[in-house]
Amino acid sequence: MISLLMFDLDGTLVDSSVDITNALNYATEPYGFGQITPARTITLVGEGITRLIEKLVGEERTGIVPDVLDRFTRYYSDHLADFTEPYAGVRETLERLGGYRKAVISNKREAMSRKLLGELGLLQYFDMVLGGDSAEERKPSPVPVQKALAVFGVSPREAVMVGDSNYDIEAGRAAGVHTVAVTYGFRGIEYLKAADHIISEIGELVRLLPAIGGAEGER
Repeated sequence: MISLLMFDLDGTLVDSSVDITNALNYATEPYGFGQITPARTITLVGEGITRLIEKLVGEERTGIVPDVLDRFTRYYSDHLADFTEPYAGVRETLERLGGYRKAVISNKREAMSRKLLGELGLLQYFDMVLGGDSAEERKPSPVPVQKALAVFGVSPREAVMVGDSNYDIEAGRAAGVHTVAVTYGFRGIEYLKAADHIISEIGELVRLLPAIGGAEGER
């Protein structure tokens, strides 16, 4: 019986690409970088903020990473939800899955993840929020997934990881949980083929969970 649902945040629950892009452009402006687009941003995200900055500035300019990271963090913290919105059907799906315990497992820092969920009115649906700084390792490591399992006292086969990237799927599979990939997020389907299940809309999760083994979780 499935009792715990774990969700990635960016690209799975919310489309945050524009706000992240705006913060990146602000952070790199003093260093002469050209403006990037949301399409470019979504190819870089997934491994946490520090790694995002490192990939953007390149190996030849690693010395500026601390300042760019500081500028990004300060700006983004004040503009988390200027343009960010939940994907279609997310709020309704979370309502329908009220019988399950639910966690967010993001590589975004925990404080930012909590603040964003709060500003969008989604925090109320989750029993736990883990960010990239909440465990010893980040996705694709299974460590944050394992931490959630331990806190809730459930076995891997009682849990599902839902995400839009290979990092989510790799973390879930390494932890032994069921994995569900969504195709509407930041990564193309070619990155998601290792998932146990693939869905194109978050609402499909409601119908899928009984087949996995969690029929009693829906109200």
